[in-house]
Amino acid sequence: MKWVRTQALSGRLFGGAWLSLGSAITAEIAGRAGYDWLLIDMEHGCGDYGDLMRQMQALSASSSGVIVRVPKADPSVFKRVLDMGPAGLMVPNVSSADMAGEVVRMARIRPGGDRGVAQTTRASGYGAEYEDYIASVNGGLLIVTQIESRRAVDEIDAIAAIDGVDVLFVGPLDLSIDLGVTHDSPEYADAVQRVARAARRHGKVAGVLVRNEQQAHTYIQQGYSFIAMGSDRGQVIKGMQENAMLFSNLRDSVREAG
Repeated sequence: MKWVRTQALSGRLFGGAWLSLGSAITAEIAGRAGYDWLLIDMEHGCGDYGDLMRQMQALSASSSGVIVRVPKADPSVFKRVLDMGPAGLMVPNVSSADMAGEVVRMARIRPGGDRGVAQTTRASGYGAEYEDYIASVNGGLLIVTQIESRRAVDEIDAIAAIDGVDVLFVGPLDLSIDLGVTHDSPEYADAVQRVARAARRHGKVAGVLVRNEQQAHTYIQQGYSFIAMGSDRGQVIKGMQENAMLFSNLRDSVREAG
């Protein structure tokens, strides 16, 4: 588990993708593709907790680190997800230093936090690795806070200063909507630059979700290194639409030939 946090914080390009379909088969396919990390989305994804466990089991044979985006900052949600043993946790819409500190406390066990533990969970190898897990989990879990609002950008230095926050991850759609601007506006560009600068000042990492290679290059040039390129849902939509268009073009060709 700890290698994911170590690699993410190294500052090298650490590339991943979203898993939103709730499918263990899709997760297994993605795991074989060679991503550094894969995020299972419990906020906007299609799966439930049973699907989460099956996806994590499907990814256990892969070299990709597993990160889970929880639907909200809630101690009962954190405990249930973390007991399954992900390498990292992403928390949506972290908008203040107080909230960031609470996220860290909910994710860490005592004395560093308030998270309760059980001995025979998947995270501890069903008890076989319990002592090692307890000794390493606080320092090994990657904590990713999503920056998705004007308030979060205004408080970005205070959020970045919280011990235990590792990645400041911009949610482009939510952030642009909250700012009331488009992605190509100067105000949005200033916001993402402020996030990158705060990450550098506090020894943290800047992350973002992108849709294509051009967007990735733009963010990399600004100092972003923890980058997700699209999702399984988006890939299926794109592939199906392209196939359907192919048949439409074939029909046109047949009609012209006749």
